[in-house]
Amino acid sequence: MFDSTLMASSHPVITSYFNASNSASWLSTAFLLTSTALQPLFGRVSDTIGRRPLYLSGLLFLAASTGWCAGAQSIASFIAARAFCGLGAAGVQAYINLFYGGGSAAGAAFGGFLCDRIGWRMTFAVQIPILLVVFINGYFTTPSTLGPNLAKESGQGIVEALKDFDIAGSFLLTGSVAFLVLGLNLGGNVYPWKHPLVIVSLVVAFTAGAILIRVESKATRPVMPLAMIFSKPRGNLVFNNFLAQLGINTIIFNAPLYFQAVKLESPSLSGFRLAGPSVALTICGVSSGFIMTATGRTKWLIVVGSLFMLLGSVCLTAAWDGIPTWLVTVFLGPASIGQGLSFPATSLAVLSTSSQEDQAVMTSTLTLWRSLGVVMGVSFSSVILQNALTAHLSQLVTGRHKDEVRVPLPSLGYLWAQHLTSFLNCRSS
Repeated sequence: MFDSTLMASSHPVITSYFNASNSASWLSTAFLLTSTALQPLFGRVSDTIGRRPLYLSGLLFLAASTGWCAGAQSIASFIAARAFCGLGAAGVQAYINLFYGGGSAAGAAFGGFLCDRIGWRMTFAVQIPILLVVFINGYFTTPSTLGPNLAKESGQGIVEALKDFDIAGSFLLTGSVAFLVLGLNLGGNVYPWKHPLVIVSLVVAFTAGAILIRVESKATRPVMPLAMIFSKPRGNLVFNNFLAQLGINTIIFNAPLYFQAVKLESPSLSGFRLAGPSVALTICGVSSGFIMTATGRTKWLIVVGSLFMLLGSVCLTAAWDGIPTWLVTVFLGPASIGQGLSFPATSLAVLSTSSQEDQAVMTSTLTLWRSLGVVMGVSFSSVILQNALTAHLSQLVTGRHKDEVRVPLPSLGYLWAQHLTSFLNCRSS
C-alpha cells in the first residue's frame, strides 16, 4: 500500500519529468490492472504449491520491477514497470491487506517528501531493501505447509487445480477494462474522439465486456460470479463499495495535483496533507470492528459511512476559487472516515448473507470490484480533468497571443505542476 499511495502524491512530478501529463492515470492503472486480474489465479496456484513459494516469488518480482521503475528512461518503460509491479503485488496481496492503513498513510505522506528531498527515482529505490527484509522475514515465518494441505485433502495437483480456473474470464475482464481506459484517455486528449484508434479501443472494450458476461454465465468457477453479483443484498453491497472506491480514489489521486498546481505547494507538503485522511481511515476501520463486535450490527455503519463519503464529495465539489488550503485539507477527511466505517461492515455483511461454501467466492468478488473501482476512479477522473482543461484553456486564455499560448494539452507535460497556475494567470497577457 506504500507503493500504491506513494503514486498519488508523486505522479505530478513523474509525469512532468517525462513530459507526459496526459498519461498520468496509467501510472496507477497499469499497476492496478495486473494486480486485480492475477490475484484469483495466484490464489488458486498457492493452494497447490503453497503460500510461501508464491509469496516469496511475488516479493522478488515486486522488488525487481520496483528497481525498473527507479531506472526507467521513458514514460512507456515506466508504465510497463508499473504493470509488472502489479503482477508481483498480486502474489502478496493478502499480506499487503494486513498493513493497509499504515502503508496508505506512509505512502501518501512520504511520497512527496521523498520526491522533494532525493528525487522521484529514489522513492522506488528505497523500497527495494524494505522488500528484501520482508522477503527474509517471510522465508523464516511463513509455514511451508500453508496451502498445499488444502489441495492434498482434495487430491488435487497443480494441473487439476487450474483446470477449471476461469482464465478466459480473467483475460476478458482485463482486456475490457484496459481498452476502456485506453480509449477514454486517448479521446479528446491525444486524439479527437472521432479518431479510429479511439473508436476501435472503445468498441473492443464493450465487445470484450459483452463476451465476458456470456463466458462468466457458463464458467465452472467464474472470476466474476454473475448470480451472486446480481442477488440481493450482496449485489447492492458490492456495487456500493465499487462506487465508493471510484469516488474516493478520484479524490486521493487528484488532491496532490490540486495542492501542487493550484495552491503551488511542494510535493512534500501536498503529500503530508494526505496523511491525515489515511490515519482517519485506519482509526475508523479499527473502531468499526470494535463497534460491530459490541453491537452485532452492520447496517448503520454502512449507512453512516456512505453519508460521510457523500459529505466529503459534496464539500470538495463546493470548493470555491481562493478557498483556504487548510479548509480543503479538512474536506478530505469525511470521505476517508466514511470508508473506514463502511468497508469493514460491508465485508462482514457480505459474509453473513452468504452460505459457508460461497463466502470465499464472495470475498474475492468484493475485493475484485473494489479494485475495479480504484481503476475506474483514477482513469475517469484523469479523463475528465484532461478534457476539461483543454476546454477551459480555450475560454480562459485570451489576448493578442492567445493562439500561441493555447498549446496542445500534451505540451503541458513540459510545465512542472507548480508552474501551471502561473501559466494560467498569464492568459490575459
